[in-house]
Amino acid sequence: MAKKAGRKQPAAKTAARKKPAKKVASRQAAGHECYHCRKWIKAGEPHDCWTTTEAALTRELSEDLRDAWERLRETAVEFGDQRIYASHSSIMFSRKSCYFFVRPKAKYLEVCIFLARPLKAPQIRKVDQSSRTRFYHILRITHRDEVEAPITDWLQEAYEFCPPERT
Repeated sequence: MAKKAGRKQPAAKTAARKKPAKKVASRQAAGHECYHCRKWIKAGEPHDCWTTTEAALTRELSEDLRDAWERLRETAVEFGDQRIYASHSSIMFSRKSCYFFVRPKAKYLEVCIFLARPLKAPQIRKVDQSSRTRFYHILRITHRDEVEAPITDWLQEAYEFCPPERT
């Protein structure tokens, strides 16, 4: 017997396809694996792996890195009104948008500064365009004494380049 075009499949084949979906749904009811942190989250259990604090991100830093972090933060606070907050693995400094952020690492602080122009300097490890008007600059800080000109000048420039938040 020849098959007719557009003919529906038998109900038994359709039902076989739906069975795995039911099993997945029952597993999801018991819990799920977080896409970001890969932890198993039980059903109904609150979970927000994106929530963190400055203290949590800087807790494991060595004394030199902690001093460098404190000096970096103090320098930024002196610029004026801004929002400082932790987000996942970074500490963000922003006005209307982020003008720089710090990723604390075991052996250094990775700093990303957003400027209107690309810089060439020995401290800059990478430069690339992040938008039509902004360039990001990656640098590493390992000691408090490194948080001085020209790095502080670049931070000030980034702060001034970023417009203030409207209230």
